[in-house]
Amino acid sequence: MKEIHDFTIVCRRQLGDQYFSLVLQHQGTMPAVCPGQFVEVLVDDCREVMLRRPISVHDVDAEKNTLSLLVQIVGKGTRRLATLQCGDKLNLVYPLGHGFSTNIASDSRVLMVGGGAGIAPLLYLSKVLSSKHIRPTILLGGRTASLIPVRSEFEPYGSVGIATDDGSMGYRGIVTQHPDFGKEYDIIYSCGPTPMMKAVAKSAAQRGIRCEVSLENMMACGLGACLCCVTDTDEGHKCVCKEGPVFDISVMKKWYE
Repeated sequence: MKEIHDFTIVCRRQLGDQYFSLVLQHQGTMPAVCPGQFVEVLVDDCREVMLRRPISVHDVDAEKNTLSLLVQIVGKGTRRLATLQCGDKLNLVYPLGHGFSTNIASDSRVLMVGGGAGIAPLLYLSKVLSSKHIRPTILLGGRTASLIPVRSEFEPYGSVGIATDDGSMGYRGIVTQHPDFGKEYDIIYSCGPTPMMKAVAKSAAQRGIRCEVSLENMMACGLGACLCCVTDTDEGHKCVCKEGPVFDISVMKKWYE
């Protein structure tokens, strides 16, 4: 069920020049949030921004009624959000979209592949799978080390591998060239730049591995009304914000080929 709540910022961290994280607390009871779902954030006091901004849920602590966001500064809206401090309020519409499948066997061999801001939803997914005694392999990629800001947050939940284009951290090369990428898995989850996800999807399809990708289409309303995020699938056109953002690649051949 979608709700609109005011949250208070209880923790803010700057993560290099391009990223920051916010921990938001709600005074009431939050609805259940699934890994891969997102929120629409009201950018208040900014005349240049008319629409809410869609941001993936990075983490959830139901006991503390907190929800975390990992935000990349890319435009006027996120620059405004970057000026907020502890004690400030944010209004969210949430939880939105269709998330990752987590009802998998406890002995499943799981790979997660994230790139850029696409690493954000994989943390909460890692946490949920860890509670099911599943320890995934987590591959995080970026152009350089400064664009992989939260590696340590993943380490309690899985085996973390890093790939950077310039070799400044971990394996030198793109994330799909990392030695762990080619190992045997039962399911792959991916979020990040579209070329990366398409490469992950193609590889998974060729190897007969189940795979889910979280698309990052431009989303304005988050409710499936404005149709600006529509993508073409084997089952016809679908709204990424409502029927995604997570899709099983079994219905996405038109997208990744």
